[in-house]
Amino acid sequence: QKTHLKSVCLQYQLYRLLNTHCFCLLKNGMGLIIFFLCAYVPKTEAGHCKWAEVLKDLERIKTSKDIDVSLYTANADEDVKCQELVMRCFFLETEVIIQECRIKNCSKTQDVWNIWKNGNESFEKNKLTSTKSEKCKECEEYEEKNFTEFVQNFVKVIQRDCK
Repeated sequence: QKTHLKSVCLQYQLYRLLNTHCFCLLKNGMGLIIFFLCAYVPKTEAGHCKWAEVLKDLERIKTSKDIDVSLYTANADEDVKCQELVMRCFFLETEVIIQECRIKNCSKTQDVWNIWKNGNESFEKNKLTSTKSEKCKECEEYEEKNFTEFVQNFVKVIQRDCK
């Protein structure tokens, strides 16, 4: 009996506290505005790039000496309408790097895997759907370049996308 009574008393005290402090804010217009701003405005970091994690991993792998592959490498200055397709090409080519790293047991395998995983997650979250412009190339139409040039162009493309 006493436990139940304490519980009822506590609930009543919480009700009074909420009623006097929180609910009174909702009774006026300013309180409602503050409530909706806090509840419904998406939380974003100023200047945050959705590819920030990918950039960090690219920095880690760019000096790797045990990755020696030629990869289809899009140009950093491709038409803006082709940006999504260019990004997809870079992430597809990371699969080639992953395969190379599995064969050669590269020291940066996990970083390459993270690039691929984070890229695919970002594409899925944002449901990127660009219509292919006639100016856009297929991945295989780009020139094959060495790993170092590939990473440099990949970084430039991401930085351009994050501006």
